[in-house]
Amino acid sequence: MNELVLPNDTNTFGNLMGGRLMYWMDIAAGISAGKHCNAPCMTASVDNLSFKNPIKLGNIVHIEAKVTRAFTTSMEIHLKVWGEDSLHQYKYESNEAYFTFVALDPNGKPRKVPQLIPETEGEKNLYEGALRRRQVRLILGGKMTPDEADELKALFFPQK
Repeated sequence: MNELVLPNDTNTFGNLMGGRLMYWMDIAAGISAGKHCNAPCMTASVDNLSFKNPIKLGNIVHIEAKVTRAFTTSMEIHLKVWGEDSLHQYKYESNEAYFTFVALDPNGKPRKVPQLIPETEGEKNLYEGALRRRQVRLILGGKMTPDEADELKALFFPQK
């Protein structure tokens, strides 16, 4: 997804406002999730939205959203954001985040989503890490205790 940063999108420093970028990222992630499961989807969580470099007025925003793993009714979407200064002809990394979306049935209840089969080495790495990131989200959301997070425990207490 691409957007042009206009004056109404910026703060007093001439930078793209974080909230506007989050809005665009949410749309891109929603499109990605909906295409994966061919159903309406809803944002369940946003984690690790990190701001590396500001995007300036007049620059172009490039957002890449990819489903990294599908669980039972939810999907993790990894987003990468670049800014592009077309006047000076360079692109720069700006942001990165993970969003979780849930697929909905016609009654607005969670529905099963198709599984994802990673193909490239990068996709496989994101796929493997998604389970650990999911456990962190569940712990922080109070839906899982740290004792139940087997994938996370394996990182810190490897079996001998």
